[in-house]
Amino acid sequence: MAKTIITSPGAPTTGFTDKGTPSPLAQAIRAGNLLFVSGQGPLDPKTRELVSADIREQTKQTLANLRSVLAAAALDFSHVVNMRVVLRNTEDFPGFNEAFREFLQGEKVTRTCIGATPHRKGVNVEIDCVASFE
Repeated sequence: MAKTIITSPGAPTTGFTDKGTPSPLAQAIRAGNLLFVSGQGPLDPKTRELVSADIREQTKQTLANLRSVLAAAALDFSHVVNMRVVLRNTEDFPGFNEAFREFLQGEKVTRTCIGATPHRKGVNVEIDCVASFE
């Protein structure tokens, strides 16, 4: 089965490399009826800089970046079946969860949330997802 690379200009592609180096990652890959979206963080799509230190603002930007990648594949959060979340500080979970709930506006997904260290300094949340075209 061939894979299709999906790219959105409304979300950053980083791979956590410097701005002048092409990323080794795809924002998303379609394989069959599934879309696998690379982990997105709280970066401004144009500047690739952190939007804020606040976990709520970081969560909203991260989800907005995911929404942009999904839209490039003609999908939205109603197509998402699973999300994986990495929080730098597990004490941020209440603020993260509040912003997550508000952003998804009642849409249900499965989700795993773990505490770990995202690779880029200042990034306190990273989220990837799998969506279905069916």
